Amino acid sequence: MISLHFEKIYSTEGRWEPCSVAIPLKAGELRDCDGVRVYEENGAPVPTQARGTAHYPDGSVKWLFVRFMAKVPAMSSVDYALDLHSRVSGFEAVRADRLGADTGKLSFQVSGKEGALFDRICLGDRVFDSRYISAPSLRDGDDREYRFRAEKWELLECGEVCAVIKGTGWHSCQGAPVYQCEVRLTCYKDKPWLELACRLINTTGEPLRIKSLEIAHRNGYGEDARCATGISNYKTRYRVSEDGSEVAEVIDDKLLEFESNEHNAEVFYGTFFADCTDHTGGLCATVYQAQQNYPKAVAADRNGLRVKLVPEGVGDVVMQSGMAREQKILFDFHEPFAELSELNDTSIRYQMPNKPSVSPRVFEESCVEPDIFTEKKLVPMEMFLQSRADEHMRCYGMLNWGDSPDMGYTAQGRGNGELVWTNNEYDFAHACALMYERTGIRRFLDYMLVSGRHWLDVDICHYSSDPLLLNGQWEHTNGHCKNGKIECSHQWVEGLLDYYHFTGDDDALQAAIEIGKNDLRLLEKPEFQHAGETNARETGWALRAFVALYQETYDETWLEKCDWIVSHFEAWEQRYGLWLSPYTDNTQIRVVFMISIAVASLMRYYRVRPQEKIRAMILKAVDDLLQNARLDNGLFYYKELPSLKRFGNNPIILEALTIAYELTGEVRYLEAGLPTLRFIYSRGAQGSGSGQKKIVGDTVTTGGTGTKGFAQMMIPVTTFYAACMKEDILAGKDFG
Repeated sequence: MISLHFEKIYSTEGRWEPCSVAIPLKAGELRDCDGVRVYEENGAPVPTQARGTAHYPDGSVKWLFVRFMAKVPAMSSVDYALDLHSRVSGFEAVRADRLGADTGKLSFQVSGKEGALFDRICLGDRVFDSRYISAPSLRDGDDREYRFRAEKWELLECGEVCAVIKGTGWHSCQGAPVYQCEVRLTCYKDKPWLELACRLINTTGEPLRIKSLEIAHRNGYGEDARCATGISNYKTRYRVSEDGSEVAEVIDDKLLEFESNEHNAEVFYGTFFADCTDHTGGLCATVYQAQQNYPKAVAADRNGLRVKLVPEGVGDVVMQSGMAREQKILFDFHEPFAELSELNDTSIRYQMPNKPSVSPRVFEESCVEPDIFTEKKLVPMEMFLQSRADEHMRCYGMLNWGDSPDMGYTAQGRGNGELVWTNNEYDFAHACALMYERTGIRRFLDYMLVSGRHWLDVDICHYSSDPLLLNGQWEHTNGHCKNGKIECSHQWVEGLLDYYHFTGDDDALQAAIEIGKNDLRLLEKPEFQHAGETNARETGWALRAFVALYQETYDETWLEKCDWIVSHFEAWEQRYGLWLSPYTDNTQIRVVFMISIAVASLMRYYRVRPQEKIRAMILKAVDDLLQNARLDNGLFYYKELPSLKRFGNNPIILEALTIAYELTGEVRYLEAGLPTLRFIYSRGAQGSGSGQKKIVGDTVTTGGTGTKGFAQMMIPVTTFYAACMKEDILAGKDFG
C-alpha cells in the first residue's frame, strides 16, 4: 500500500471530489493497471481510474497516473491508500465515446456545427440545444469575428472517475479557417460538473490582437431569475440581482495592482464566477485562476451568462505568431436557487482542490530521479532550498502567468526597453517537480504545474514556416518570442515530461518529443558539422534532452545522435588539449560553467551507455578545473581572463564535482566544492518574493527574482548536498 495524504484545508466536509496523483514505480513492480485501487482510511474502496504514462523496456509501468474520488473531512487531514494489486471489482464507469458522455447527472453530445460545442445537453428531463453553451467567439483588433467549429472529436480517457473528450478545429472568418483552437471537455461520474478547457493557437505569421474572446450561456430564465457574480481574495464578494437585471465583475491590472493578497498565487489567489438560476435550475461558471490570467470578466442576467476570457475594452492581449494559451472554466449545473455559499464552496475548491501528497521515499525508492534525496537532513540547508524555490517573482497576465522576467537580461538592454522573459531557462518546471518529490510540499508541485502550462503554451513556437523554429522553445527575449531565437542551448524537455506525468496531459509529452526533433534539425546546421568549434552548451543541452527522451520512451532512435555529440566533445578536447573556449581573437580560456554543463550532459549519457572514453574525458576535465580554475579562497572563477576572474556564482560546478565523486568514490571532489556551497548558502534567498506590485506593459509584477536562479541550482546543490551527507562532511561547516 502507498499512503496518499491529504492535509487539512477546508472547514466544511467535502463532497466526493475528483483527485489525481502521480506515482513512480520500480521496474517490474506493475505490469498492468487493472488491479490499481484506492481505499478510504476505513478500508472502503473508491472509484479509481489508472493508467501508465511511461513504461520500462520490459513493459512494466514506470510512471502511474491515478484518478480517484475522495472525501476530505472538515478541519482534518486524512490518509487514503493506493493498492497496486487489488482484487476488488470495479465501479461502473462513465459512459462515453468521442461524440459525448453520460455521467449519471448530466449527459451531452458534441457538435460539428459552426459556433457550437454541443448538439445537446441533458439534465434529468431538461434538454437544451446547441445555443445553451456556445463555442468560444473571437474578435480581433480590426473587429473581425471568428467562429469556432470542431473538425475532429476524440475520446482521450474514460473510466470510473471521468471522461475526457478533445475537439480540434478552427476559428474561421467568413468561412475561412484562420486560428486553430482546441477544446477539452472533462466530466465526472455522478457529478453535475463539466470542465471546458479552451486553447487558442495563433496559426498565422502575424500577431493576433484580441479584442474579445467570449463564451455565452443562453437560456432565458424566468421572471424570478436570480443572477449573481462572485469574486474572492480572502472573503467572497457577491453582486446579486433578484429580478434578472445584469450583474457583472471585471478583473484588470488596476484591481490587481492595489489588491492585497498574501497567497502563493500558484496554489490559490481567489475565485471568480457568475451564476444564473430560477425555479427550473441554474448554471454557475467559474474561471480558473482568473486573477492570475487577467484580463477577465463575467456577467449574468435573465438571458444567461457571459464568460469573457478576454473582455472587450479591458487590457491589451496580443498573441504573437505561434503562441498558444489554454484557459479553463468549470460549469456547475445545479438545483433551483442553490445557496450562493454552496456554489462558492464548489468554486473555491475548483481553484484550490484537495491534492494528495506521497512520501518522498516513494520517489527515492523508485530510482527514476537523480540522487537528490538524503535521509539525514540539515534544517538550515532545507530552509535555504525552500526559500530559493519560493523567491521567484509572480507576474500576472494571460500571456505571462507562469513565467517571470530576468532582470539581469533586462538591465543589459536585451529586450529593447521591454522586460526580457526567462522562458523557463534551466528548466524551472523540472526543478520545482524535484523539489516537490524530495519534500512532499504541495506548493512546489503547483509551481511546476503553472510554469509547465505556460511553457507548453506560450514559450513554444506552435506555428512557423521555418522548420528550425517549428515546435522549438524560444530563448529568453522580450514578449516571450519577439526578436527571438531557438537554439539547442535553451531547450529543455524534463519539466514538460514532469507536467505530463502529474497531469496525464499527452500534449506535454508530444511537446517534449517535438522539441527533441527540433534539436535534431538544429544539429544539421552547418556550424555543427565542424567538430570542436561549437559552444558546449549547444551540443551539451541537446545531449541531455535526447537522454531524457530515451529514458521516457526507451526509443533507441533518441540515442542515435548521442555518439555523434560525444565525438564533438572528443574533437573539442583534442583540438585545444582541454575543453577550452575561444573568447577574444587571440585567447582560449576555461569557462567553468560551460565545462560543467559538458560534464553533466555526458554523465547522463554515460549512465545509460557506459563508455570508458566518456569517463576519462569527464575526470580529465574536472581534475583540470581543480588544478587550474580555483582562486585562493577556494572558489572557482567565472572565466579565465584577468577581466573575468571574479567569483563564479553558477552552482553547476557542484554537479560536476558530484559526478567525479560518483565515478571515483573520492571525497576530495566533494571537499573541493565546500567553499562554493558555503558561498551560495551564505547569500541566502536573493529576493523575498514580496514587494510592491507594479504594472509593466501587459503584466502586473510582484517583488522577487527571476526563476533562472533556482532552476540552475536545484540539481547541482541537492545532489552535492546528498553526497556530502552520505560522507558526513557538512556538519560543523556553517551548514547547521
